[in-house]
Amino acid sequence: MKEYILAIDQGTTSTRAILFDQNGKLCHMQQREFKQYFPHSGWVEHDAKEIWNSVVEVVQSLFTIDNIQSQQIKAIGITNQRETTVVWDKTTGEPIYHAIVWQSRQSQDICDELIEKGYSPMIQEKTGLIINPYFSASKIRWILDHVDHVNVDNLLFGTIDTWLIWKLTGGKVHATDYTNASRTLLYNIHDLKWDEDLLKLFDIPQNMLPEVKASSGIYGYSDETLISGLHFRAPICGVAGDQQASLFGHACFQSGDIKNTYGTGCFILMNTGQEPVISDNGLLTTIAWGIDGQVTYALEGSVFIGGSVMQWLRDGLQLFQNVSETETMAKSLQDNEGVYLVPAFVGLGTPYWDNDVRGTMFGLTRGTTRQHIVRAALESICYQSRDVIEVMQKEANMALTSLSVDGGATQNEFLMQYQSDILNIDIVKPSVKETTALGAAYLAGLAIGFYQSQEDIKKKHQISKTYHATMEPQKALYYYQQWQKAIQATCLFK
Repeated sequence: MKEYILAIDQGTTSTRAILFDQNGKLCHMQQREFKQYFPHSGWVEHDAKEIWNSVVEVVQSLFTIDNIQSQQIKAIGITNQRETTVVWDKTTGEPIYHAIVWQSRQSQDICDELIEKGYSPMIQEKTGLIINPYFSASKIRWILDHVDHVNVDNLLFGTIDTWLIWKLTGGKVHATDYTNASRTLLYNIHDLKWDEDLLKLFDIPQNMLPEVKASSGIYGYSDETLISGLHFRAPICGVAGDQQASLFGHACFQSGDIKNTYGTGCFILMNTGQEPVISDNGLLTTIAWGIDGQVTYALEGSVFIGGSVMQWLRDGLQLFQNVSETETMAKSLQDNEGVYLVPAFVGLGTPYWDNDVRGTMFGLTRGTTRQHIVRAALESICYQSRDVIEVMQKEANMALTSLSVDGGATQNEFLMQYQSDILNIDIVKPSVKETTALGAAYLAGLAIGFYQSQEDIKKKHQISKTYHATMEPQKALYYYQQWQKAIQATCLFK
């Protein structure tokens, strides 16, 4: 009977249950979407109970639809949307408010006050992060400020991984891992503990917080009475936030290894080894994972507008009907012919950090066609990624030879080849597209010997395609320098 690791991939819009075998091959997958709540402009919320129900549904579907037997599952790995915040009553098990999603801006005022009072340097030094409603601390404070008649001594906080562990174990385990703790704005990434100064600053009682454990190790066991009729019991022994799990799923185990996830935006993480690198250019310093008492750190940067620029061209400008058409459209041109699109729809992130700029387009002539605009949009994703990666290389003092990639946009051959050309490095695309879930499975499998070691995982890791730079480096540099001129002009036009 074949044996598997079950990876629960709890994302922002859907939940997936995926089974991986000992070769790291994806064998079975079930997925469910769940409801998004937008009570006010800029607010994004989820119902934590709906998220839990979606987990139960996808796991049940593996047993019923894919005919999996419970004894085939040797361990459970969890990866999750990071920073999303749940506060619940430990007696009733009921959340006291909707989960506040990482995207939500409803705690902006709390953050603004802390910034005005000059706490930014202290918080960055302790956590590697910037003060921003993106992270969990201000979300916890907001919930405590806006929910009446609660006994704080009876409340528990968790990111989604913690909520799922607590539910899976029938309320026996309240824990998180290093990666998720490092995204709360409350965890000291140097001392590896909840920071008393930060807890006092946000006025959050420590008794609410979960125990912080290794990313690979046994947390507890699923309660076989929870999922009716399945008698499903397995160790929960791999936990990591989605971007860190993706880094691990790419087998980026050495300092300088780097990955880019091309989604709505782009998430770029670089393994920096056993020493944290504190950024001067707005990159985030975070914990990549913790295994066997050893913590590995990472630098993280993000591109605000990645794949969403293509959605805008499709839905807003109606330049094509299906995003799959864009590859052929871009390849129909030999050159960008001087057309540059800067998709600063919500400002510019790393390394520019200008929230006031807006999107611009340069180099238009009477000969400009929709193909030029589409190509310029695809190229902009590559240029923005280089912007972040240039800063990473400089701050970490590491030179890259390759970039591991995942996400929907990696199916676009033009985009991947142009990214290789602009960076002048290899672009490596793995055989398993679900690298985030694979990372959680690897972490769980390591804890029980299903995978023997990181070296064993590296050997099993399969590559589907590698893109090599074919453009003359000087030509690629010229295109990138033109992009930088377009950025400069965009920043002047406010």
